[in-house]
Amino acid sequence: MGICIACFYRDIAGGLGLHQATVVQYLRPEIMGFMLGALISAYGFGEFKARGGSSPIVRLILGALFMIGALVFLGCPVRALIRLAGGDLNGITALAGVVAGAAIGIYFLRRGFNLGPSLKIPTTVGWMMPLVMLGLLLLIIFQPSFLFFSEKGPGSMHAAIWISLLIGLFCGFLAQRTRMCFVGGWRDLILVGDSYLFGGIAGFFIGALAVNLTLAYGFGEAQFFNVGFVGQPVAHDNHLWNFLGMALAGLTATLLGGCPLRQTILSGEGNADAGVTVLGFIAGAAIAHNFHLASSPEGIGDFAVWAVIIGMAFCLATGFLFSREKV
Repeated sequence: MGICIACFYRDIAGGLGLHQATVVQYLRPEIMGFMLGALISAYGFGEFKARGGSSPIVRLILGALFMIGALVFLGCPVRALIRLAGGDLNGITALAGVVAGAAIGIYFLRRGFNLGPSLKIPTTVGWMMPLVMLGLLLLIIFQPSFLFFSEKGPGSMHAAIWISLLIGLFCGFLAQRTRMCFVGGWRDLILVGDSYLFGGIAGFFIGALAVNLTLAYGFGEAQFFNVGFVGQPVAHDNHLWNFLGMALAGLTATLLGGCPLRQTILSGEGNADAGVTVLGFIAGAAIAHNFHLASSPEGIGDFAVWAVIIGMAFCLATGFLFSREKV
């Protein structure tokens, strides 16, 4: 599994019963840790600012569309890097899609794209999403009977709750301090030539690659590094829709101002607009699995093609309508 923010939100949606894909149902403590770690960091460094009101409905839809695009590929930009670091060459196609989507988004940014001002709101509103995550954490700890847990598949693969939470808290704290974004790095590099965030992306990939090579060749665990397009774990090799699904993900993330990791961290900083986007991720995961849009190792979902096309059309319309330079 590694770290995949889209997959984690998909599993949370399943754990709450919002979809019935039995192999991807688990409340991921890592997500709670990311947001609560960001909350701790934001308060510790005086950066918690309750803000919101920037086109929340549009952000909700864009968040859902991001998730649909990511689940066509079967992973977010973070997992694309992790898959590539394990030898899954489908990650190249996915990353090409992310960059293409970011490039389209940059076109709109240069036209003055903006979803509207984010205004100061009551502090209690900024606390809402962290409180939701705290509630989810209590649910996974006490495990009431109405939750769903996968008995096989990706949803059944997880560390102990306390390990997942501690790692999530650490990563959330670190991501808040560094402003890490796995789409923003490509955006900044292309738009203004700023390599700060891209350096984080490169470092993340090199670290994952080093670990996989060490396990494969140093400890004889060959499954950690298997080069090729075919037969990769929880993956398919439909290159066109891997590319287009992640192009949709890259475009939506650019219009939203950050990837799912960044939106999660911003939610911990009191940004209610990011919180609405997170709800969009969860809704998109439910939609993708309930309406046969998500892929599987056998291939793309029955209606994935239409979902990606409609999603791209919505993003393009949003890009033009919210740009200061009109057609």
